[in-house]
Amino acid sequence: MLLHEIGIAVLLILGLAAFRLTRLIVFDKITEPMRRPFFNEVKEKDEEGNVVVYLVPKERGIRGWIGELLACYWCTGVWMSILLFSLYMSKWPAGEFIILILAIAAVASILEVLVSKWLGD
Repeated sequence: MLLHEIGIAVLLILGLAAFRLTRLIVFDKITEPMRRPFFNEVKEKDEEGNVVVYLVPKERGIRGWIGELLACYWCTGVWMSILLFSLYMSKWPAGEFIILILAIAAVASILEVLVSKWLGD
């Protein structure tokens, strides 16, 4: 069975890579220009009079569908997991490099958050 063949280490590396790639696509500022065509900005004033900007997925068509996908961290995570697992199974040498870089970046970001909380930043 495939689950017995890949082992816990590969599963952990793929999981970390999927975590980092999903966060990169859904939340990180660097990919904001990529997400912009799929969302409308809605501005509202809060109780203190500050303007708050919400991103709402477009209402129709392929842009709306992609906007809904990008607005759902869990949905995007499933698709990124499928992509990364397919990349791993393809045995393409650059695929392993990409997966490892994403996994290392995930560990680094998790450690950064833990250290920041520990130091009280």
